[in-house]
Amino acid sequence: MNTSSKTPGRRAALLAVAAVLSTPLIAPAADVAAHDDVRPAMAAATATAGDLPSAWPESVGVDSRPLVQLSEWIRKENLDVRSFLVVKDGKVVFERYGKGLTRDHNYELYSITKNVTALAAGALVDEGRTRLDEKIAPVLSKARPDLAQAFADKQGITLRHVMSMSTGLFYDFKPTDDPIYYGAPDRLKLAAETTAKRPPGEEFEYTDVNPILASATLGADAGMPLEKFAEQKFFKPMGMKHYAWERADDKGLVSSGWGLRLRAVDMAKLGLLVLSGGRWNDRQLVSQAWVRTMTAPSSAPWYGLYWWLNDVVATEPEVHAMGFKGQFIVALPERNAVVVMTSMLPIEGGLRESKNVLAVRHMVNDFVLPALDNKRQAALTPASKKALQKELDLAARTQGKPAAPADATDTPRL
Repeated sequence: MNTSSKTPGRRAALLAVAAVLSTPLIAPAADVAAHDDVRPAMAAATATAGDLPSAWPESVGVDSRPLVQLSEWIRKENLDVRSFLVVKDGKVVFERYGKGLTRDHNYELYSITKNVTALAAGALVDEGRTRLDEKIAPVLSKARPDLAQAFADKQGITLRHVMSMSTGLFYDFKPTDDPIYYGAPDRLKLAAETTAKRPPGEEFEYTDVNPILASATLGADAGMPLEKFAEQKFFKPMGMKHYAWERADDKGLVSSGWGLRLRAVDMAKLGLLVLSGGRWNDRQLVSQAWVRTMTAPSSAPWYGLYWWLNDVVATEPEVHAMGFKGQFIVALPERNAVVVMTSMLPIEGGLRESKNVLAVRHMVNDFVLPALDNKRQAALTPASKKALQKELDLAARTQGKPAAPADATDTPRL
């Protein structure tokens, strides 16, 4: 799907995401649970304090039939979809887990780690502790004097270049067991020793050198490891559970490009945070101005600052987070809705046209959007409840076949 030819109206809509949806979307769980007609059908889900409230799809105008069909299709295709959630108006209306999995399991999110990094960067910008035009070389040379010479040729690279994937740096990635990913003694040294292929800001090129530079720079600006800053600013205030930011190198540096583990319901919270313009309940965790900046086109029409734009849905404003092997958070501002998936789907096909990207486009466009569109026919009946519950129960007893190479970190954990 080529989305590079967006209309001016579409681009303006993207720029206005946070301005349009600037009020909290989260209702207290107690307010919802008091009404029997909105108690959801959930497969092996255990709600805990701080979690999102749940509701039957029809209670918020969502037709459950296309969602049942989606789950049937996943089973028919034998896809290893570990979790699939749909959140509408701040309520979980569809919560599907694969065999043996529950709401409490967390997952390696790969590049969705970048999206949390973008939110953390915004909090630091809001506090005046960093700037998008900040040059990274002086910051990192001060933090690591032993690498000052290696950063000498990178004086023009700014935080904006790092977060928009436009540093121009080249790294010769190995096909398997690359030390930048696995068992790295010093990832920042590897990133510092890269060479420039083109001037910074000239062209979008997705490379995992950039999130290493981001985590080191933002950690230095925060005065603490990035994962600790994110915990203070987002994970704890948002009531997240079982989170972990792992795979630090021997120097203790995590990457901003992988290693974050979250539950699917907490992934949904990140989507809601974006939809609400950075507000969570009664707290502004990050400014609306930053959310607008983060979700505006930067080095490519379909890329902001670590957030993807209209690359899952092309027909209306949409922003999403995307991780290797099929991890997604899709935010739909016009619908006040978020879609989450964790999976082990095929990686063949390239960055924007991999089989897992094609799969999530199909799921969202051909099943989720029709469910959200069909408000007039969304009747909450004993039959609709029974059909949804029956399908979620079947899903919870079904193990799809992994279609991507598995690594130890891919195992869901409690």
